[in-house]
Amino acid sequence: MEIKKSPKADLQNKRGLLLEIGLVVALGLVIGAFAYTPKERTIEKLDLQTAIVEEEITEITRQDQKPPEAPRKVELKVITDLLQVVTNDTKITTEVDFAEFDENTEVIQQVEVAEETIEDDQPFLIAETMPSFQGGDLNTFRNWVQQNVKFPQIALENGIQGRVVLSFVIEKDGRLTNIQVLQTPDRSLSEEAIRVLSKSPKWSPGKQRNQVVRVKYTLPVDFRVQN
Repeated sequence: MEIKKSPKADLQNKRGLLLEIGLVVALGLVIGAFAYTPKERTIEKLDLQTAIVEEEITEITRQDQKPPEAPRKVELKVITDLLQVVTNDTKITTEVDFAEFDENTEVIQQVEVAEETIEDDQPFLIAETMPSFQGGDLNTFRNWVQQNVKFPQIALENGIQGRVVLSFVIEKDGRLTNIQVLQTPDRSLSEEAIRVLSKSPKWSPGKQRNQVVRVKYTLPVDFRVQN
């Protein structure tokens, strides 16, 4: 049996058409390739003509310091023949003939020193001359206090006894003031001790550098029940 080809299935008849189509497609691709342009990119150019500023460096110079001047020598003329060491209580009488000195000689004038005045009114604990009580000292006054105190009845009933320690000041006029209780076993005992000290006769005041001063004392007063 002989095989026959169909004229529609024969590709040889369409060879020319296919070749033309291929050429057209290839030409279109070539033209499209040349027509394509990529995105433009901006490139900043540096201004190479910008002037470079040069900073001028100024050299720091120091002024030469002058060396310190040497201290001038001052000559003092000491007049040894006219100086004499004396106590503060000695009156100075100077007989100097000023004609012996030239005009550049410095003359020291001797001034009489006045007796020092004690202005501080704070009481002394120890003075050159301590106050005296009826011709005696603090022990004389303590004996006087012990003879004049009376044992408080309330302290006797409660069996309270002991030592009361007080401080006081002898003023410049001999009065006893500023009574303070430093230690006490009971208020009734300290009140009795204060009562007696408040009635103290005047003292002979203390002295410091021949001036009357205030003097502070501390005094213990005993309250004991004697069997």
